[in-house]
Amino acid sequence: MLIVNLTLHAGRRARVVPVRAGRAAPATLERLSDHDQTDRDGADPVAATTGTHPEATDGTRGSRPGGPPSALARNVVVGLLIAFVAASNLGNLFLSVLVTERPLLFIGLNAQNRNLALASGELDAVSFYVVGFLRLVGPDPLFFLLGRWYGDGAIRWMERRAPSYGELLRVLETWFDKARLLVVAIAPNNPVCLFAGAAGMTWGAFMVANVVGTVVRLVAIRMFSSAFENQLGSLRDFIGEYRWEVLAVSFLAVGFTIWNDHRGGREDIGDLLSMDDDIAEAEADRAVDRAAGGPGTDQGTAG
Repeated sequence: MLIVNLTLHAGRRARVVPVRAGRAAPATLERLSDHDQTDRDGADPVAATTGTHPEATDGTRGSRPGGPPSALARNVVVGLLIAFVAASNLGNLFLSVLVTERPLLFIGLNAQNRNLALASGELDAVSFYVVGFLRLVGPDPLFFLLGRWYGDGAIRWMERRAPSYGELLRVLETWFDKARLLVVAIAPNNPVCLFAGAAGMTWGAFMVANVVGTVVRLVAIRMFSSAFENQLGSLRDFIGEYRWEVLAVSFLAVGFTIWNDHRGGREDIGDLLSMDDDIAEAEADRAVDRAAGGPGTDQGTAG
């Protein structure tokens, strides 16, 4: 139902983003390790057809993205991400109804830390770990694929859709080359997974780090919930007693968040639908920066 044709937005009005002298250089993979840079620059017959270079000894690949293998593959990945966004919003909207009546469905829709902790006392261990794990890990390979397919363009897209991620991405750039497995294990969120794919991290290394980090996270939340079950149980009782009032507040909160994001030019679903256009704009900006010798060029980011 949500797997839509994402190729029909040629009529979308392009935004002109001015190039300002002295602006902060966006996060880019051009300053990763010399080994990765050599991989990207080296000629290889396999790279010409697959978009990646042979596997390195540190669990990375030199990434020369060639875009998604087909429009169908891109549409499936983006459609699944849209489904995850919709599910998260539904979980937030119906928190007051689901947390006590349908706790398993609740964490299946939205597995934020607070929701996992709140619902843990209503679930047996097997249900909590299986559904919580699947929901947390579900979007991660999809963002990894977007990073693998679009490379630097995906990072610039993420930075534009959520400017607050800009600093995070620049920090990731510093740490990822030194401890990429640890970074993915500690924080396998959307930007990190996107960055892992764009940086050329192998599927195996990414999934091992992601799975280990997710399991540790679930165990920690389960332990926290058990230790504070009296307080969390009281909170669930309050939500159940005032479920309709809490439901109204949830609708207002979600509605305000969507409106505020729209006013700020950020729309989760809209951003995903217009991803190709936004990446094209980012690449155009990059070309302008390179031609001007300003930030974002190899000269401007060296050091």
